[in-house]
Amino acid sequence: MFIDNTEIKETLQYLVEQNEISDTERLGCEERMQLVTYQDGVLEISTPSRYYRDRYEERYKEKMEEYLSHIEGKAISIQFSVRPSTLTESESSPPQPTATQTNQVKQQRPTGLSLLYTFETFVPGENSLYPYNAAIAIAKNPGSAYNPCLIYGGVGLGKTHLMQAIGNYIYDHNPHMNIIFISAEKMFHDLASHTRGNSPHAFREKYRNADVLLMDDIHLLQRKVETQNELFYVFNELYAQQKQIVFTCDRPISELQNFSARMTSRFERGLTVDLQPPTFETKIAIIKKKLEIEGKEFPSEVIELIANTIQTNVRDLEAAITNIHAYADLTGEKITLESTMTRLKATFAGSLAPQGTISTSKVQKIIADYFDVTVNDLKSKRKTKNIVYPRQLAMYILRQITDLSTTEIGLEFGGRDHTTVMHACQKIEDLKIIDPNIESTIRNLIRSVKENIES
Repeated sequence: MFIDNTEIKETLQYLVEQNEISDTERLGCEERMQLVTYQDGVLEISTPSRYYRDRYEERYKEKMEEYLSHIEGKAISIQFSVRPSTLTESESSPPQPTATQTNQVKQQRPTGLSLLYTFETFVPGENSLYPYNAAIAIAKNPGSAYNPCLIYGGVGLGKTHLMQAIGNYIYDHNPHMNIIFISAEKMFHDLASHTRGNSPHAFREKYRNADVLLMDDIHLLQRKVETQNELFYVFNELYAQQKQIVFTCDRPISELQNFSARMTSRFERGLTVDLQPPTFETKIAIIKKKLEIEGKEFPSEVIELIANTIQTNVRDLEAAITNIHAYADLTGEKITLESTMTRLKATFAGSLAPQGTISTSKVQKIIADYFDVTVNDLKSKRKTKNIVYPRQLAMYILRQITDLSTTEIGLEFGGRDHTTVMHACQKIEDLKIIDPNIESTIRNLIRSVKENIES
């Protein structure tokens, strides 16, 4: 029997029908999975990185093997591998230029494009699959797919990453194209410079000769009327020639103030996609990807703590990783839950999950006094009944009346694991069913905590 990429696509479609993956995930898998060989019942599929290899082995391998074995009528084993390069041999060596392209092919990577920002280093999740897949489609067919395109979202969510990934992909696959990547602010200063030099014509020619125009932070052009006017004419010229145009913004274009209505109407011709803050699962994947790229390792509970604690954006997640690793590297201190929480509180106070006005120590003190034990007893490793029950109750109450995660609560009780806190909460829930008086005890303790805060 023969297996090719068609069967792989059919298998992925089967996973969609079985609700194992979403349709957007399927598109991403089709982009990243490439058939290498099929021999003696063993199918090798290459992926762009170790991250995707491990992810696909964990999430899809078993179901894909099950489906392929069924349609082939014999056992099929899948091996995911990492391909040496995202480019094929022919792509890694630029094609021989024509006489008119010689200078263009030899041009350097466009100013501002960073090799760190590629599709392979972007971690798509539920919050970003739509713009991610749109960006891939644009990069593969510049000027013909989704033109113009506006990517908007809050600070640090990946707008610039996706835009630069488009530019890098086009440069690698179409080296003859003239790609301009520029921030809106830089365009403003560029125009001012050309105006002072009495060379506005040179400014227009520079941008109108672009095959791909990538402009970051278009919202910075609010109230800059002259730059908006010049951009309008550049936009029309490029659009008429089917040149690719991509902009990023911190909000929908319709919400910009003092922004030309005719420019707004031009954006409405194309595709608008938005990036949302990452989910907890996506934050975990982003952290793991960052660690993989940098060759670092963090304990799994530390990764979860960072994902639980940083509530702002991807940029802060990456900064947290750098800060925590640098501190451990420079001090020789081991990376633990305690040291991580200390660094997060010291460096990212404004980015942490809100904890309200209820302090953990106050809850521990009230419960310790109620049961005639000490706070140190609650934090200790002692497992006698008169200690275990108050400790579990304290964990349960903190979970009920604060925004602390199970990981953070565990840290406050002698560095216990988040699963211990989850078990404690479940234990109290079970006891409430058996003994109705426990509910009354919990209410009284919570009232004491709140009264203590107000007094």
